[in-house]
Amino acid sequence: MASRAPLVLTAVLCLAAGVAAVGTAPPAPSSEDNGLTENESATLWSRDADDYMAEREYRQRYGETRSAMAQLANGTDITFTRPPSTAATWTRNDFADLDAGGPNTSISPRNATLKDGTLIADAHATIFAAQPSTRGHLGPNRTVHYVAPNGTLRGFVDYRVRVPNTSPNGNRTTDWSLVAHEIETVRLLVDGEPVVEREGTHTPALPYALGDDGQVTLTLEAEIHVRLRGTTRANSSGPVLNTTTRAETLTVRDSLAVEVYDLSASVYYANYPNGDAGVAVFQSQPWQGYTLTANRSARVRGVWRFYTARDMRWDTLVRSNATGSERIESDAIPVFVHAYPSRIGPRAEPVRDGPDILETWGTNASSPAASLGKHIHVDVVNRSYTASHGVAVRADRVAPAAIQVAGIVRGVNASITEPDNGFERPLSRSNLTAVVIEQNQSGARVRLTLRSAASGEPIVLNDSARDVPADGPDRNGYLTIADQRVETNASGVAVVTLDRPGIYTARYHPGSWVSQASAYVGDTATVRWHPLTTLDGWVALAVEVGWQLLPFVVALYAGRRVLLLLSPTRRFADKP
Repeated sequence: MASRAPLVLTAVLCLAAGVAAVGTAPPAPSSEDNGLTENESATLWSRDADDYMAEREYRQRYGETRSAMAQLANGTDITFTRPPSTAATWTRNDFADLDAGGPNTSISPRNATLKDGTLIADAHATIFAAQPSTRGHLGPNRTVHYVAPNGTLRGFVDYRVRVPNTSPNGNRTTDWSLVAHEIETVRLLVDGEPVVEREGTHTPALPYALGDDGQVTLTLEAEIHVRLRGTTRANSSGPVLNTTTRAETLTVRDSLAVEVYDLSASVYYANYPNGDAGVAVFQSQPWQGYTLTANRSARVRGVWRFYTARDMRWDTLVRSNATGSERIESDAIPVFVHAYPSRIGPRAEPVRDGPDILETWGTNASSPAASLGKHIHVDVVNRSYTASHGVAVRADRVAPAAIQVAGIVRGVNASITEPDNGFERPLSRSNLTAVVIEQNQSGARVRLTLRSAASGEPIVLNDSARDVPADGPDRNGYLTIADQRVETNASGVAVVTLDRPGIYTARYHPGSWVSQASAYVGDTATVRWHPLTTLDGWVALAVEVGWQLLPFVVALYAGRRVLLLLSPTRRFADKP
């Protein structure tokens, strides 16, 4: 096959210094094409140490020039806004490099569970990869391996045969020879039930179609069969006295706990009075985001971002024979997509004139940063985060038929389901007024009135003031003014007291329209209060000013009297 070295050599050599420092081997070039460009290959290796090598030093050491992406990947990890296909492409092509060791040698990854029989030794069946899949880092030491409902499980099966030595018995000797050895069958089991069975091979690739979402166990199982012939002779070179056959069948298996990622999303729509559209998407599992238009020009992302990293357990293999074992470099290394909560958080695109994110919903979880590994350099959250199971936006253009909800597993899009209370959420205008109803020099009482702009009906925000069915929607809005948060009564009225003069803006916060059968858009009202707007205020101001000026008046009067007494004209007038 054509050499893949030009495609992967850059990524490999960039890794060499950092990976060797942590005791793991870099992906090694071999003799096949992995279907990736140099730039794509460079993005795969997020578990390297990111010890940057200057381009001049690199050229001197390796005699070639790296691409810009390869240089960047040498100093940091590359992340993605959606699960990339590069991991599966690499894994699928690299899998072809796995070679068994022959009847006298067994090749196994270091995580393999080896099993011995009488004639069979160092046997194993080890899962290489199940893809498409994503490993979701949800919290500290909480990683879920999500797999697409339809995918392929790849595995590696190998063993070696124990052929007994020549066994003398008096004047007879028995020589043993290998007649046949094979992997008879390979199977894929789901929760212990066989779903796929194929003719045996060292590198099985078993397609699967899983049912509903949920946790399942995938098991790779292989049956190995060996048959030996024993020839007994008189002395060591005499005639054959008899022949005998010995056979053994050994079953080996490996299991992988996964969660079937079959996405289903609930979508709500709302039409704003000004023509804007509202969209909210809910999904109980982590998901990547959704598009609002057919050309994907308007889209929303959740909290999840992605990187790719190799399975380090396949960096080296163990080669075993009758005399011992040794470590060898692996030519086949699986790469997986990893999802993590990003510090960037949910985001709408285009950034400047795209949709506005109104609200996010989801469970709160602790950061998984500590469990990613010290050589993973991504923008993972460093504190608790909201898993963004739901995101609501407001946009000026939405095509409901074109909405597509994408998952964190490549190729898995959600099926849209209608909520029990329907897709549509009517939105109406509200009318908020603010009037000063009582005031004096120390404060004012303001009446806030909230009504429907269309019908004039009061908008009641206090649940205790309205008749709400036990299973009915809550209206969770509120009013704010002067750092006070209030709710309207059964008449749509709330009264607040202001103790400082000024201009105040009252605002209606209607809460989420998703959870309300009839919702409103917000409104504002302005009210002004100052003590001088009342007669008592003017009198109080006059009295206050008078008291403040009294010392100055007394001082002025006393000064004038002193000047009069000291005047020369007055002194001469007083003489006889």
